Amino acid sequence: MSPLSSIPESLWNTVSPEAQTAILAVIASLEKRIADLEAQLNQNSTNSSKPPSSDPPAVKVKRRPPAPPSGRRRGGQPGHKRHTRALVPPDQIRETFEIKPTECGGCGAPLVGQDPGPVRHQVDEVPPIRPDVDEYRLHRLTCPDCGATTRAALPPGVPTGPFGPRLRAILAMFAGSYRLAKRPIRQLASDLFGLDISLGMISKLERQAAEVLEPVVAEVAAAIKAAPSAHIDETSWTEANEKAWLWVGRTEDLTAFTIADNRGADVARSILGTDKTKVAISDRFPSYDWIERRQYCWSHLRRDFQAMIDRRDDGSAIGSELLGASDRLFHWWHKYRDGAMAWSTFLGYARPIRWGVRQALERGSACAGEKTAATCRSLLEGEEHLWTFLRVRGIEPTNNAAERALRHAVLWRKSSGGTASEWGSRFVERVLSVAATCRQRGRNVLEYLAACFRARVMSEPSPSLL
Repeated sequence: MSPLSSIPESLWNTVSPEAQTAILAVIASLEKRIADLEAQLNQNSTNSSKPPSSDPPAVKVKRRPPAPPSGRRRGGQPGHKRHTRALVPPDQIRETFEIKPTECGGCGAPLVGQDPGPVRHQVDEVPPIRPDVDEYRLHRLTCPDCGATTRAALPPGVPTGPFGPRLRAILAMFAGSYRLAKRPIRQLASDLFGLDISLGMISKLERQAAEVLEPVVAEVAAAIKAAPSAHIDETSWTEANEKAWLWVGRTEDLTAFTIADNRGADVARSILGTDKTKVAISDRFPSYDWIERRQYCWSHLRRDFQAMIDRRDDGSAIGSELLGASDRLFHWWHKYRDGAMAWSTFLGYARPIRWGVRQALERGSACAGEKTAATCRSLLEGEEHLWTFLRVRGIEPTNNAAERALRHAVLWRKSSGGTASEWGSRFVERVLSVAATCRQRGRNVLEYLAACFRARVMSEPSPSLL
């Protein structure tokens, strides 16, 4: 029989053996190319590093299937604990109104007296916001002796520009915390404050903010570099229509962003430092290969395992086995993380999972699926980096913390298109670092930014974030 079902055997036999070999080689090459293109076409956030926002609707349904109907009515169920909004304390109330009924709701008789425990109903309202404008008239006086004219200087603590520290902090927060580009900031300032501000002035204020926040972020970055462990990740950026990269270094209570023109190991070293005892949690990108104590992100590994399954070749069974092992690993990890399991008990469950993963990787490295085999061989070479979190207590098995930090910046990039200058990049990385670190440490972003701008006006050092 002909190896090609669409070609009659009689016709196939008329072809010379050399030509048959050449035809089969071309067909095999085309089949491989088709398989590669199909795999590329089927990539999504579950089997690659593509963001969830790029998933088509069918994949989103697959990733988050809707919960089946429970048959219950919508809203709170009988017996659930009631949650009400906390009342404002009396000293913060603008005005109190005592409302008493004048007649009985039953018979209509007049009512008098006092209720020792009236129902308290509070209504919050925001008055129209208009900036307070202070005018400083700087007089010029002429000396009667020499005839020189002298103009009065601004008093200490008065900004030389048209905007005060708190207003500047609000405009910076619009960008850093709420991802607003310059035109939306201009419109919001007009709608909310009745403030007329040009796009050029917004750019100028952002550059000034970058200068004010430079020592603050430098201190945070130095603390991350000195920390015993840190998460690190990077994503694409655009600066002046050129390719750039936005990096993030993150610890439990600190975050620092860096925009660089490359994705190389030198940038990673500048963020993490070169301490050989430091543990870095990252994906498997080669720029991190110099790190001796490294924890591979298991969320990325799960995507690799799902990609093995989705190829539907000889490596699919290996992918299913590895994904199942990671399911069991996370089941026990979550129990330990949530305080329902002791560390020693977790290690007892994790060790056989580790042994099973190694066995699966060894089988996968020899399978006929080319990409699956390559992935398995790569993981075997760096197998110790799969399990650093078992050797060093307190290390997370995923890099989700860094990815969540980057997500905020990615949404900003998508809405604004990146930055137009080096100073724009400095503003982005510094205001993002301050906003993220303030949230981690439970500090109010607006109040901290305002304190930094007030310190600059007073020629004082900015308050520390540490």
